[in-house]
Amino acid sequence: MMSPRGRCPALLAAASLVLSPIAAQAQQAQVKPIPAAYQPESAEERGLWMEMDEAERALKTSRFVVRDPALNAYVRGVLCREVGEDRCAAVRIYIIRTPHFNATMMPNGALQLWTGTLLRLRNEAQLAAVLGHEFAHFEKKHSLQNFRNFRGKTDAMAWLSFFGLLGALANIGILGSIFSFGQDMEREADVTSLDYMRSGGYTPGAASAVWSQVIAEGDATALARQQKKRRHQGGGFLDSHPATADRMAYLGELARKAPVGAAGPGIEGVEPYRMAMTDWWASLIDDQVKLNDFGGTEFLLGRLAEHGWTSELLYARGELYRTRAGTGDFEKSVDFYRGALATERPVAEAWRGLGLSLLRTSGAEEGRQALRHYLEIRPQAPDKSMITMLAGG
Repeated sequence: MMSPRGRCPALLAAASLVLSPIAAQAQQAQVKPIPAAYQPESAEERGLWMEMDEAERALKTSRFVVRDPALNAYVRGVLCREVGEDRCAAVRIYIIRTPHFNATMMPNGALQLWTGTLLRLRNEAQLAAVLGHEFAHFEKKHSLQNFRNFRGKTDAMAWLSFFGLLGALANIGILGSIFSFGQDMEREADVTSLDYMRSGGYTPGAASAVWSQVIAEGDATALARQQKKRRHQGGGFLDSHPATADRMAYLGELARKAPVGAAGPGIEGVEPYRMAMTDWWASLIDDQVKLNDFGGTEFLLGRLAEHGWTSELLYARGELYRTRAGTGDFEKSVDFYRGALATERPVAEAWRGLGLSLLRTSGAEEGRQALRHYLEIRPQAPDKSMITMLAGG
């Protein structure tokens, strides 16, 4: 940032003196890991944890929490494998039903993993990268550091406000440093997650691949909407996260410099991940289609099908075209559903999609038969009443 003239350099120097104890305090806290039986130490930390405990109590009763024991056990097993049973015992994992890509960690050990993330990941190693990143935030006390950093710097900003315009200019610099501090912690969590992945035997290159996929999907969305690509989104003056392309680059470079070693290239875990997601695939695809992001979803399905179009992927593509309902889309969706049903392990919901699409084309009777077959396979289907009506009773 260019320095203003006059008294502003002195004000900035004064501000740095006010903030230096905060920065030193954060530096010390940065290297102290949290044991499984950790209890908050300082009064400010206890206050922060009390707020987070209250938020977690509300989270426990949320209707958006996925309570499937098998899926929760699988996700926890991946985290425990990479950080160890003792350390992961301090973490409670909440899988949240929302179609967007995100995961967050509270300072008290409550980790939120969004189902949109699970849909986009391709293997167990990528899941380990996401979970390891969030665990690093917890173990490094990043939330507490952010809290102290924000509080100390906003106090300094209040003091500098007495200096009018020049104080306001100094405050701009302080505001930027708050967000820069967050970017530094994100980078530290990224790097630390690679160590966790190696401990669990996972291929470290999966971490960079996650961000490569995020960038490519964003570009596809922008292209379909005739918008400018945002390949370097993030990392600006007031951004709390590094630019996505930068994260992809430095994680890839670090993975290449420090491979897993004698154990080989590491575990990817494609099939275990696919099996863990089988029962949830249709529901998460429905969530994604409802985002009304045809370009991003079409791209996402294509990338997931790099090793072949499975029944799940063909069903998903049929849902995407049927929901868009443009010229020729119902005919295309019929082909995708038929392809899904012709595979070795067909998705039952493909019968529903096929029936609904045929009702909108020239195959009304065949469509009703498909819907009746769907109800035979899924007698307790959540949409049973509607499908029964469309199937002719």
